[in-house]
Amino acid sequence: IYADPAKRLELYFRPKDPYCHPMCANRFPTSTMLLKVRRRTKKRRQLDTEEQTQPEVQFEMEILGIVTTVYKFQGMSDFQYLAMHSGPDGKQTSMYDKVLMLKPEKEEFFNRELPLYIPPPIFSRLDTPVDYFYRPDIQHRSGYNNPQVSGENLIGLSRARRPHNAIFVNFEDEEIPTKPLDAAVQTWKKVCTNPVDKKVEEELRKLFEVRPVWSRNAVKANISVHPDKLKLLLPYLAYYMLTGPWRSLWVRFGYDPRKHPEAKIYQVLDFRIRCGMKYGYAPNDMPVKAKRSTYNYSLPITVKKQVSHTVSVHDLKQGLGTSSASGAKKPASSRYKLKESIYIFREGALPPYRQMFYQLCDLNVESLQKIIHRNDGAESECTERDGWCLPKTSDDLRDTMSLMIKQIIRSTRPALFSNTTSSEDGKEQLAYESGEDEDDEEEEEEDFKPSDGSENEMETEILDYV
Repeated sequence: IYADPAKRLELYFRPKDPYCHPMCANRFPTSTMLLKVRRRTKKRRQLDTEEQTQPEVQFEMEILGIVTTVYKFQGMSDFQYLAMHSGPDGKQTSMYDKVLMLKPEKEEFFNRELPLYIPPPIFSRLDTPVDYFYRPDIQHRSGYNNPQVSGENLIGLSRARRPHNAIFVNFEDEEIPTKPLDAAVQTWKKVCTNPVDKKVEEELRKLFEVRPVWSRNAVKANISVHPDKLKLLLPYLAYYMLTGPWRSLWVRFGYDPRKHPEAKIYQVLDFRIRCGMKYGYAPNDMPVKAKRSTYNYSLPITVKKQVSHTVSVHDLKQGLGTSSASGAKKPASSRYKLKESIYIFREGALPPYRQMFYQLCDLNVESLQKIIHRNDGAESECTERDGWCLPKTSDDLRDTMSLMIKQIIRSTRPALFSNTTSSEDGKEQLAYESGEDEDDEEEEEEDFKPSDGSENEMETEILDYV
Protein backbone atom coordinates (compact mmCIF):
# COMPACT_ATOMS: atom_id res chain seq x y z
CA ILE A 1 0.00 0.00 0.00
CA TYR A 2 2.80 2.38 0.84
CA ALA A 3 4.35 1.86 -2.59
CA ASP A 4 1.17 3.07 -4.34
CA PRO A 5 0.17 6.61 -3.30
CA ALA A 6 -3.26 6.17 -4.90
CA LYS A 7 -4.35 3.46 -2.45
CA ARG A 8 -5.75 3.66 1.05
CA LEU A 9 -4.61 1.52 3.96
CA GLU A 10 -7.17 -1.10 4.97
CA LEU A 11 -7.87 -2.24 8.54
CA TYR A 12 -9.89 -5.43 9.12
CA PHE A 13 -11.37 -5.92 12.57
CA ARG A 14 -12.00 -9.60 11.75
CA PRO A 15 -9.16 -10.62 9.40
CA LYS A 16 -10.40 -14.21 9.09
CA ASP A 17 -13.91 -13.10 8.11
CA PRO A 18 -14.18 -12.80 4.29
CA TYR A 19 -17.30 -10.67 4.71
CA CYS A 20 -15.56 -8.16 6.94
CA HIS A 21 -15.72 -4.65 5.49
CA PRO A 22 -12.48 -2.78 6.16
CA MET A 23 -11.89 0.69 7.44
CA CYS A 24 -9.74 2.78 5.14
CA ALA A 25 -7.06 5.24 6.16
CA ASN A 26 -6.12 8.19 4.02
CA ARG A 27 -2.52 8.97 3.21
CA PHE A 28 -1.08 12.32 4.31
CA PRO A 29 2.38 13.80 3.94
CA THR A 30 4.08 14.87 7.13
CA SER A 31 7.45 15.90 8.50
CA THR A 32 7.76 14.39 11.98
CA MET A 33 10.32 12.39 13.90
CA LEU A 34 10.05 8.88 15.28
CA LEU A 35 11.21 8.85 18.92
CA LYS A 36 12.14 5.90 21.05
CA VAL A 37 11.42 6.69 24.71
CA ARG A 38 12.55 4.55 27.62
CA ARG A 39 11.28 4.99 31.15
CA ARG A 40 13.61 3.68 33.83
CA THR A 41 12.44 3.39 37.40
CA LYS A 42 14.73 2.81 40.38
CA LYS A 43 13.38 2.21 43.88
CA ARG A 44 15.27 3.63 46.85
CA ARG A 45 15.65 1.40 49.88
CA GLN A 46 15.32 3.19 53.22
CA LEU A 47 16.12 1.87 56.67
CA ASP A 48 13.02 3.44 58.18
CA THR A 49 10.20 1.14 57.06
CA GLU A 50 7.54 3.59 58.15
CA GLU A 51 8.43 6.00 55.39
CA GLN A 52 7.27 5.16 51.89
CA THR A 53 9.85 4.47 49.24
CA GLN A 54 10.01 7.09 46.51
CA PRO A 55 11.06 5.63 43.17
CA GLU A 56 13.50 7.46 40.95
CA VAL A 57 12.22 7.86 37.34
CA GLN A 58 14.47 8.59 34.37
CA PHE A 59 13.53 9.07 30.71
CA GLU A 60 15.84 8.31 27.81
CA MET A 61 14.93 9.52 24.31
CA GLU A 62 16.47 8.55 20.99
CA ILE A 63 15.59 9.78 17.47
CA LEU A 64 15.22 6.76 15.21
CA GLY A 65 14.32 8.53 11.98
CA ILE A 66 12.12 10.97 10.06
CA VAL A 67 8.52 10.11 9.13
CA THR A 68 7.34 11.53 5.79
CA THR A 69 3.99 9.73 5.40
CA VAL A 70 1.21 8.94 7.85
CA TYR A 71 -2.13 7.14 7.46
CA LYS A 72 -5.11 8.49 9.38
CA PHE A 73 -8.34 6.57 9.92
CA GLN A 74 -10.98 9.23 9.56
CA GLY A 75 -13.94 7.12 8.43
CA MET A 76 -16.73 5.28 10.16
CA SER A 77 -16.57 1.58 10.99
CA ASP A 78 -20.26 0.69 10.96
CA PHE A 79 -20.45 -0.68 7.40
CA GLN A 80 -20.30 -4.36 8.34
CA TYR A 81 -22.22 -7.37 7.10
CA LEU A 82 -22.39 -10.69 8.94
CA ALA A 83 -23.38 -14.07 7.55
CA MET A 84 -26.22 -14.59 10.00
CA HIS A 85 -29.65 -16.15 9.90
CA SER A 86 -32.63 -15.17 12.05
CA GLY A 87 -34.52 -18.15 13.40
CA PRO A 88 -38.26 -18.24 14.12
CA ASP A 89 -37.54 -17.44 17.77
CA GLY A 90 -35.52 -14.37 16.77
CA LYS A 91 -32.22 -15.99 17.64
CA GLN A 92 -29.29 -15.17 15.35
CA THR A 93 -27.31 -18.13 14.05
CA SER A 94 -23.95 -17.92 12.35
CA MET A 95 -23.75 -19.38 8.85
CA TYR A 96 -20.00 -19.26 8.32
CA ASP A 97 -19.53 -23.01 8.81
CA LYS A 98 -22.25 -23.61 6.18
CA VAL A 99 -21.39 -21.11 3.45
CA LEU A 100 -17.58 -21.07 3.63
CA MET A 101 -15.81 -23.91 1.88
CA LEU A 102 -12.47 -24.22 3.66
CA LYS A 103 -11.48 -27.58 2.13
CA PRO A 104 -12.55 -29.74 -0.81
CA GLU A 105 -16.04 -30.98 -0.11
CA LYS A 106 -18.18 -33.78 -1.46
CA GLU A 107 -21.42 -33.34 -3.37
CA GLU A 108 -23.49 -33.51 -0.21
CA PHE A 109 -22.00 -30.21 0.94
CA PHE A 110 -23.57 -28.41 -2.03
CA ASN A 111 -26.94 -30.14 -1.86
CA ARG A 112 -27.74 -29.21 1.74
CA GLU A 113 -30.89 -27.24 2.51
CA LEU A 114 -29.79 -23.85 3.78
CA PRO A 115 -31.58 -20.56 4.43
CA LEU A 116 -31.16 -18.00 1.67
CA TYR A 117 -28.09 -15.85 2.12
CA ILE A 118 -27.26 -13.22 -0.51
CA PRO A 119 -24.41 -10.86 0.37
CA PRO A 120 -24.65 -7.34 -1.01
CA PRO A 121 -22.95 -6.89 -4.40
CA ILE A 122 -21.32 -3.68 -3.25
CA PHE A 123 -20.85 -1.74 -0.05
CA SER A 124 -21.35 1.96 0.37
CA ARG A 125 -18.75 4.08 -1.34
CA LEU A 126 -18.84 6.61 1.49
CA ASP A 127 -17.14 6.01 4.81
CA THR A 128 -17.14 9.60 6.05
CA PRO A 129 -20.23 11.61 7.01
CA VAL A 130 -21.31 14.21 4.48
CA ASP A 131 -23.86 16.99 4.60
CA TYR A 132 -26.95 16.34 2.51
CA PHE A 133 -28.20 19.64 1.18
CA TYR A 134 -31.92 19.45 0.65
CA ARG A 135 -33.27 21.45 -2.22
CA PRO A 136 -35.18 24.53 -1.13
CA ASP A 137 -38.69 25.25 -2.30
CA ILE A 138 -38.63 26.31 -5.93
CA GLN A 139 -39.54 29.91 -6.55
CA HIS A 140 -41.32 30.05 -9.88
CA ARG A 141 -41.98 33.16 -11.87
CA SER A 142 -45.27 34.94 -11.48
CA GLY A 143 -48.07 33.32 -13.41
CA TYR A 144 -46.64 29.79 -13.23
CA ASN A 145 -49.06 26.98 -12.43
CA ASN A 146 -48.06 23.47 -11.50
CA PRO A 147 -49.04 20.93 -14.19
CA GLN A 148 -52.00 18.74 -13.39
CA VAL A 149 -51.13 15.22 -12.35
CA SER A 150 -52.64 12.57 -14.62
CA GLY A 151 -52.10 8.91 -15.43
CA GLU A 152 -49.51 9.84 -18.04
CA ASN A 153 -47.81 12.46 -15.91
CA LEU A 154 -47.40 11.23 -12.35
CA ILE A 155 -44.38 13.41 -11.66
CA GLY A 156 -44.73 17.13 -12.24
CA LEU A 157 -42.03 19.43 -13.52
CA SER A 158 -39.53 20.53 -10.90
CA ARG A 159 -38.93 23.91 -12.52
CA ALA A 160 -40.60 26.33 -14.83
CA ARG A 161 -39.91 26.14 -18.55
CA ARG A 162 -36.92 28.08 -19.73
CA PRO A 163 -37.89 30.95 -22.02
CA HIS A 164 -35.97 29.83 -25.13
CA ASN A 165 -39.22 29.50 -27.11
CA ALA A 166 -38.11 26.93 -29.66
CA ILE A 167 -40.71 25.28 -31.89
CA PHE A 168 -40.61 21.48 -31.99
CA VAL A 169 -41.98 19.55 -34.96
CA ASN A 170 -42.65 15.82 -35.25
CA PHE A 171 -42.46 13.91 -38.50
CA GLU A 172 -46.20 13.24 -38.37
CA ASP A 173 -47.16 16.91 -38.01
CA GLU A 174 -48.92 18.19 -41.09
CA GLU A 175 -47.91 21.83 -40.88
CA ILE A 176 -44.51 23.37 -40.31
CA PRO A 177 -43.94 26.84 -38.81
CA THR A 178 -43.20 29.75 -41.13
CA LYS A 179 -42.07 32.22 -38.51
CA PRO A 180 -40.73 32.19 -34.94
CA LEU A 181 -42.75 32.74 -31.83
CA ASP A 182 -43.16 36.34 -30.76
CA ALA A 183 -41.44 35.52 -27.48
CA ALA A 184 -38.40 34.16 -29.38
CA VAL A 185 -38.19 37.40 -31.39
CA GLN A 186 -38.40 39.55 -28.29
CA THR A 187 -35.84 37.45 -26.43
CA TRP A 188 -33.29 37.69 -29.23
CA LYS A 189 -33.85 41.42 -29.76
CA LYS A 190 -33.28 41.90 -26.05
CA VAL A 191 -29.85 40.23 -26.07
CA CYS A 192 -28.77 41.40 -29.55
CA THR A 193 -27.25 44.63 -28.31
CA ASN A 194 -23.87 44.90 -30.03
CA PRO A 195 -22.50 44.72 -33.60
CA VAL A 196 -20.98 41.28 -32.96
CA ASP A 197 -24.41 39.77 -32.28
CA LYS A 198 -25.87 41.37 -35.40
CA LYS A 199 -22.98 40.00 -37.44
CA VAL A 200 -23.56 36.50 -36.06
CA GLU A 201 -27.26 36.77 -36.92
CA GLU A 202 -26.44 37.68 -40.52
CA GLU A 203 -23.91 34.86 -40.79
CA LEU A 204 -26.46 32.33 -39.59
CA ARG A 205 -29.06 33.69 -42.00
CA LYS A 206 -26.62 33.15 -44.86
CA LEU A 207 -25.95 29.61 -43.69
CA PHE A 208 -29.67 28.78 -43.78
CA GLU A 209 -29.95 30.37 -47.23
CA VAL A 210 -27.19 28.13 -48.56
CA ARG A 211 -28.44 25.07 -46.70
CA PRO A 212 -31.89 24.93 -45.09
CA VAL A 213 -31.07 22.20 -42.54
CA TRP A 214 -28.20 22.33 -40.02
CA SER A 215 -27.11 20.52 -36.90
CA ARG A 216 -26.04 22.63 -33.97
CA ASN A 217 -22.50 21.25 -34.06
CA ALA A 218 -22.25 22.13 -37.74
CA VAL A 219 -23.35 25.68 -36.98
CA LYS A 220 -20.79 25.93 -34.19
CA ALA A 221 -18.08 24.77 -36.59
CA ASN A 222 -18.93 27.55 -39.07
CA ILE A 223 -19.77 30.46 -36.77
CA SER A 224 -18.04 31.71 -33.66
CA VAL A 225 -20.89 32.42 -31.26
CA HIS A 226 -21.25 32.05 -27.52
CA PRO A 227 -23.24 28.85 -26.76
CA ASP A 228 -25.73 30.71 -24.58
CA LYS A 229 -26.52 33.17 -27.34
CA LEU A 230 -26.79 30.40 -29.91
CA LYS A 231 -29.57 28.90 -27.81
CA LEU A 232 -31.54 32.10 -28.32
CA LEU A 233 -30.58 32.71 -31.94
CA LEU A 234 -31.49 29.29 -33.39
CA PRO A 235 -35.20 29.46 -32.33
CA TYR A 236 -35.28 32.90 -33.95
CA LEU A 237 -34.34 31.54 -37.38
CA ALA A 238 -35.32 27.84 -37.41
CA TYR A 239 -37.47 25.12 -35.89
CA TYR A 240 -36.32 21.84 -34.37
CA MET A 241 -37.22 18.38 -35.74
CA LEU A 242 -37.89 15.80 -33.03
CA THR A 243 -38.45 12.64 -35.07
CA GLY A 244 -37.91 11.27 -38.54
CA PRO A 245 -34.86 11.33 -40.83
CA TRP A 246 -34.11 14.97 -39.86
CA ARG A 247 -34.39 14.45 -36.11
CA SER A 248 -32.15 16.59 -33.88
CA LEU A 249 -31.62 19.08 -36.74
CA TRP A 250 -32.61 22.73 -37.17
CA VAL A 251 -34.70 23.54 -40.23
CA ARG A 252 -35.23 27.00 -41.73
CA PHE A 253 -38.68 28.44 -41.15
CA GLY A 254 -41.03 27.75 -44.07
CA TYR A 255 -38.97 24.86 -45.44
CA ASP A 256 -40.53 21.39 -45.25
CA PRO A 257 -37.93 18.70 -46.09
CA ARG A 258 -40.72 16.10 -46.38
CA LYS A 259 -41.92 17.80 -49.58
CA HIS A 260 -38.54 18.24 -51.27
CA PRO A 261 -36.74 15.09 -52.45
CA GLU A 262 -33.46 17.01 -52.68
CA ALA A 263 -33.61 17.34 -48.90
CA LYS A 264 -32.42 13.76 -48.52
CA ILE A 265 -28.81 14.97 -48.46
CA TYR A 266 -29.61 16.75 -45.18
CA GLN A 267 -30.90 13.63 -43.41
CA VAL A 268 -29.14 12.54 -40.23
CA LEU A 269 -27.10 9.35 -39.83
CA ASP A 270 -26.54 7.96 -36.35
CA PHE A 271 -23.14 6.29 -36.70
CA ARG A 272 -21.41 4.36 -33.92
CA ILE A 273 -17.94 2.88 -34.21
CA ARG A 274 -18.21 -0.87 -33.83
CA CYS A 275 -15.84 -2.66 -31.52
CA GLY A 276 -15.46 -6.22 -30.32
CA MET A 277 -13.45 -9.28 -31.19
CA LYS A 278 -15.78 -10.13 -34.07
CA TYR A 279 -14.59 -6.93 -35.75
CA GLY A 280 -10.92 -7.72 -35.18
CA TYR A 281 -10.17 -5.44 -32.24
CA ALA A 282 -11.25 -5.10 -28.63
CA PRO A 283 -12.80 -1.94 -27.14
CA ASN A 284 -9.56 -0.98 -25.39
CA ASP A 285 -7.67 -1.25 -28.70
CA MET A 286 -9.74 1.47 -30.31
CA PRO A 287 -7.88 4.79 -30.67
CA VAL A 288 -11.09 6.79 -30.14
CA LYS A 289 -11.71 7.67 -26.54
CA ALA A 290 -14.99 6.73 -24.85
CA LYS A 291 -16.75 9.47 -22.96
CA ARG A 292 -18.27 7.20 -20.35
CA SER A 293 -17.94 3.61 -19.26
CA THR A 294 -20.22 1.38 -17.25
CA TYR A 295 -17.22 -0.66 -16.19
CA ASN A 296 -15.10 2.29 -15.06
CA TYR A 297 -15.83 1.87 -11.38
CA SER A 298 -13.32 2.95 -8.77
CA LEU A 299 -13.42 1.13 -5.46
CA PRO A 300 -13.38 3.15 -2.23
CA ILE A 301 -9.95 1.71 -1.43
CA THR A 302 -8.47 3.96 -4.10
CA VAL A 303 -8.18 7.71 -4.19
CA LYS A 304 -8.86 9.90 -7.21
CA LYS A 305 -6.64 12.91 -6.81
CA GLN A 306 -7.41 16.18 -8.51
CA VAL A 307 -5.03 17.16 -11.27
CA SER A 308 -2.93 20.09 -10.13
CA HIS A 309 -3.21 23.22 -12.22
CA THR A 310 -0.45 25.10 -10.44
CA VAL A 311 2.48 26.35 -12.47
CA SER A 312 5.80 24.77 -11.57
CA VAL A 313 9.28 26.20 -11.94
CA HIS A 314 9.90 23.78 -14.81
CA ASP A 315 6.86 25.15 -16.64
CA LEU A 316 8.13 28.69 -16.21
CA LYS A 317 11.50 27.74 -17.64
CA GLN A 318 9.83 26.02 -20.59
CA GLY A 319 7.59 28.98 -21.29
CA LEU A 320 4.50 27.16 -19.93
CA GLY A 321 4.49 24.82 -22.94
CA THR A 322 0.98 23.62 -23.73
CA SER A 323 -0.43 25.56 -20.80
CA SER A 324 0.29 28.85 -22.47
CA ALA A 325 -1.12 27.64 -25.73
CA SER A 326 -4.39 26.52 -24.18
CA GLY A 327 -4.62 29.45 -21.84
CA ALA A 328 -4.03 32.10 -24.44
CA LYS A 329 -7.13 33.82 -25.71
CA LYS A 330 -8.27 32.87 -29.18
CA PRO A 331 -9.24 35.59 -31.63
CA ALA A 332 -12.88 36.60 -31.47
CA SER A 333 -13.50 35.21 -34.96
CA SER A 334 -12.75 31.64 -33.84
CA ARG A 335 -13.03 31.67 -30.06
CA TYR A 336 -16.12 29.41 -29.93
CA LYS A 337 -15.63 27.53 -33.19
CA LEU A 338 -15.42 23.75 -33.22
CA LYS A 339 -13.26 21.70 -35.52
CA GLU A 340 -14.72 20.49 -38.82
CA SER A 341 -14.31 16.88 -37.74
CA ILE A 342 -17.20 17.38 -35.33
CA TYR A 343 -19.67 17.16 -38.23
CA ILE A 344 -17.75 16.11 -41.38
CA PHE A 345 -16.64 12.54 -42.13
CA ARG A 346 -13.57 12.19 -44.35
CA GLU A 347 -11.77 9.16 -45.65
CA GLY A 348 -8.63 8.28 -43.70
CA ALA A 349 -9.66 10.19 -40.55
CA LEU A 350 -11.18 8.78 -37.38
CA PRO A 351 -14.29 10.43 -35.90
CA PRO A 352 -13.65 12.35 -32.68
CA TYR A 353 -16.21 10.26 -30.76
CA ARG A 354 -17.48 6.71 -30.83
CA GLN A 355 -20.97 7.95 -31.67
CA MET A 356 -21.52 10.70 -34.21
CA PHE A 357 -24.53 12.31 -35.86
CA TYR A 358 -23.69 13.12 -39.47
CA GLN A 359 -25.80 14.76 -42.14
CA LEU A 360 -25.56 12.80 -45.38
CA CYS A 361 -24.12 15.77 -47.28
CA ASP A 362 -21.25 15.89 -44.78
CA LEU A 363 -20.04 12.38 -45.62
CA ASN A 364 -17.19 13.52 -47.85
CA VAL A 365 -16.42 10.14 -49.40
CA GLU A 366 -17.29 9.31 -53.00
CA SER A 367 -18.37 5.74 -52.28
CA LEU A 368 -20.75 6.94 -49.57
CA GLN A 369 -22.27 9.58 -51.82
CA LYS A 370 -22.93 6.93 -54.47
CA ILE A 371 -24.97 4.97 -51.91
CA ILE A 372 -26.94 8.11 -51.00
CA HIS A 373 -27.73 9.10 -54.59
CA ARG A 374 -28.68 5.63 -55.87
CA ASN A 375 -32.29 6.68 -56.41
CA ASP A 376 -31.83 10.25 -57.63
CA GLY A 377 -34.84 11.30 -59.65
CA ALA A 378 -36.82 8.24 -58.56
CA GLU A 379 -37.79 9.32 -55.05
CA SER A 380 -41.44 8.42 -54.60
CA GLU A 381 -42.18 8.59 -50.89
CA CYS A 382 -40.65 10.11 -47.77
CA THR A 383 -40.75 7.62 -44.90
CA GLU A 384 -39.98 8.22 -41.26
CA ARG A 385 -37.19 5.63 -41.19
CA ASP A 386 -35.38 6.19 -44.50
CA GLY A 387 -36.66 9.58 -45.63
CA TRP A 388 -36.17 10.03 -49.37
CA CYS A 389 -33.45 7.33 -49.57
CA LEU A 390 -33.83 3.71 -50.51
CA PRO A 391 -34.65 1.29 -47.66
CA LYS A 392 -31.68 0.28 -45.52
CA THR A 393 -29.52 3.06 -46.95
CA SER A 394 -28.39 3.91 -43.41
CA ASP A 395 -27.31 0.30 -42.84
CA ASP A 396 -25.27 0.31 -46.06
CA LEU A 397 -23.61 3.56 -45.07
CA ARG A 398 -22.76 2.22 -41.61
CA ASP A 399 -21.26 -0.95 -43.09
CA THR A 400 -19.06 0.98 -45.50
CA MET A 401 -17.96 3.47 -42.85
CA SER A 402 -17.20 0.66 -40.40
CA LEU A 403 -14.99 -1.02 -42.96
CA MET A 404 -13.14 2.26 -43.52
CA ILE A 405 -12.67 2.66 -39.75
CA LYS A 406 -11.32 -0.89 -39.51
CA GLN A 407 -8.82 -0.21 -42.29
CA ILE A 408 -7.62 2.93 -40.50
CA ILE A 409 -7.12 1.02 -37.26
CA ARG A 410 -5.41 -1.78 -39.19
CA SER A 411 -2.91 0.69 -40.69
CA THR A 412 -2.17 2.39 -37.38
CA ARG A 413 -2.07 -0.77 -35.24
CA PRO A 414 -1.19 -3.72 -37.52
CA ALA A 415 -0.36 -5.96 -34.54
CA LEU A 416 -4.06 -6.20 -33.72
CA PHE A 417 -4.77 -8.02 -36.98
CA SER A 418 -1.68 -10.23 -37.10
CA ASN A 419 -3.72 -13.29 -36.12
CA THR A 420 -6.43 -12.87 -38.74
CA THR A 421 -6.53 -15.53 -41.42
CA SER A 422 -5.80 -14.84 -45.05
CA SER A 423 -9.28 -15.97 -46.01
CA GLU A 424 -10.76 -13.23 -43.86
CA ASP A 425 -8.43 -10.70 -45.44
CA GLY A 426 -9.38 -11.88 -48.90
CA LYS A 427 -13.11 -11.69 -48.36
CA GLU A 428 -13.29 -8.44 -46.37
CA GLN A 429 -17.01 -8.58 -46.84
CA LEU A 430 -19.35 -6.01 -45.34
CA ALA A 431 -21.17 -8.68 -43.35
CA TYR A 432 -21.41 -6.57 -40.23
CA GLU A 433 -24.41 -6.19 -38.07
CA SER A 434 -26.06 -2.87 -37.59
CA GLY A 435 -24.01 -0.86 -35.14
CA GLU A 436 -26.87 0.58 -33.19
CA ASP A 437 -26.34 -1.68 -30.16
CA GLU A 438 -22.58 -1.56 -29.96
CA ASP A 439 -22.27 1.24 -27.43
CA ASP A 440 -22.26 -1.07 -24.41
CA GLU A 441 -18.61 -2.04 -24.83
CA GLU A 442 -16.84 1.13 -23.82
CA GLU A 443 -13.65 1.63 -21.87
CA GLU A 444 -11.45 4.58 -21.17
CA GLU A 445 -8.51 5.23 -23.49
CA GLU A 446 -5.43 7.37 -23.11
CA ASP A 447 -4.14 8.77 -26.37
CA PHE A 448 -7.01 10.47 -28.15
CA LYS A 449 -8.01 14.04 -27.39
CA PRO A 450 -11.33 15.20 -28.84
CA SER A 451 -12.03 18.54 -30.44
CA ASP A 452 -11.56 21.48 -28.13
CA GLY A 453 -14.87 22.86 -26.95
CA SER A 454 -16.92 20.02 -28.37
CA GLU A 455 -19.90 18.63 -26.52
CA ASN A 456 -21.18 15.18 -25.73
CA GLU A 457 -21.62 13.04 -28.84
CA MET A 458 -24.92 11.79 -27.44
CA GLU A 459 -26.14 15.34 -27.08
CA THR A 460 -29.83 16.03 -27.39
CA GLU A 461 -30.83 19.64 -27.48
CA ILE A 462 -34.39 19.36 -26.27
CA LEU A 463 -33.56 20.07 -22.63
CA ASP A 464 -31.91 23.33 -23.60
CA TYR A 465 -35.16 24.65 -24.96
CA VAL A 466 -37.87 23.36 -22.64
